Amino acid sequence: MNDGKRNVFKFILKLSNRIENFSGDDLKLNHTRLIPSQIKKDVWKRDGGKCVLCGESKNLHFDHDLPFSKGGTSLLVNNIRLLCAKCNLRKSNKIE
Repeated sequence: MNDGKRNVFKFILKLSNRIENFSGDDLKLNHTRLIPSQIKKDVWKRDGGKCVLCGESKNLHFDHDLPFSKGGTSLLVNNIRLLCAKCNLRKSNKIE
């Protein structure tokens, strides 16, 4: 998908029961785009596997409510939400 400004890649998100085997010492997550698996699972369950804006259940993205580029964190469930590709492209890096 291309909105004329950037390329967007599609990924299929599926909830998994796989346990990640790493300790907090293995990764330094001070300010990183990496969203830990547990945060993703909690967000997926909270948002019901659907875009929180339009209810779409395909082409979902994990989105930072307060954009990462504006200092938003990937480490708090309350800053991550599910958006479909269309809503995520429309939002871009705006603060809503």
